[in-house]
Amino acid sequence: MDQVERVAALRARVALWRAASERVALVPTMGNLHQGHLTLVREARARAERVVVSIFVNPLQFGPSEDLNAYPRTLAEDMRQLEAEGCDLVFTPTPEVVYPRGQEGQTRVEVPGISDILCGASRPGHFVGVATVVCKLLNMVQPDVALFGEKDFQQLMVIRRMVEDLDMPVQIVGVPIVREADGLAMSSRNGYLKPEERERAPALYRLLCQAADALRAGQAVDAVEEAARERLAEAGLRPDYVSVRSAVDLRVPCPQDDRLVILAAAYLGRARLIDNLQLRRPLDSLG
Repeated sequence: MDQVERVAALRARVALWRAASERVALVPTMGNLHQGHLTLVREARARAERVVVSIFVNPLQFGPSEDLNAYPRTLAEDMRQLEAEGCDLVFTPTPEVVYPRGQEGQTRVEVPGISDILCGASRPGHFVGVATVVCKLLNMVQPDVALFGEKDFQQLMVIRRMVEDLDMPVQIVGVPIVREADGLAMSSRNGYLKPEERERAPALYRLLCQAADALRAGQAVDAVEEAARERLAEAGLRPDYVSVRSAVDLRVPCPQDDRLVILAAAYLGRARLIDNLQLRRPLDSLG
């Protein structure tokens, strides 16, 4: 396994693989890897002969009051885990490589509408930063396939829309959420949780499961959302949002929509937890 920091070295290695007619998969990450990330790497290995993992803590997607400087950086351990998974190349650019004119001079990519709701409403500009860096990484690596976790469901939808709108020749694959034994979705930010907060954190997933059961039973969307927010607060979490959306395009669902996703974000101590649960609503409950 090799590590490169420069785009020219990255492209030279990928060109050799292309010359050998090998498929290339990309797994973009911000490092501090856990089993969720490694699941993406394993899925990438199943879909391509060569796997590139990028590790870059993207400053453009952090707001002025967010945790850029505190974000955990564990490159040595990340490299050890990636080598054990058979990763071929780790791309670790610096901010100066990704944004040679600085953040203010960087051309930006905006996916309108879908970027402004849910997490986009709570974190203005976040998805512009995400779309911009992912667009750059896809252009740098030029993979056949790129893999993203479904925990960041809205992010996945933003990236799919961007790739479709810009006619980028890459397949975007969403990989199901990897959870701890108690249901908590794996996240690098779970490390911010104090022991007593970690005990409360699985309530987020439990409440999503309860909300899904209520929707399948035919309860109204508004009532399900309100009940979930109240139960989150009772469990000691501060709700940011709980929202039922179409799993196809994140719009507010119509009565005829059967493919739904419940998305939630809540604050617990220093951590902002996000999670989601997809479901199919029975046709006979649609009214």
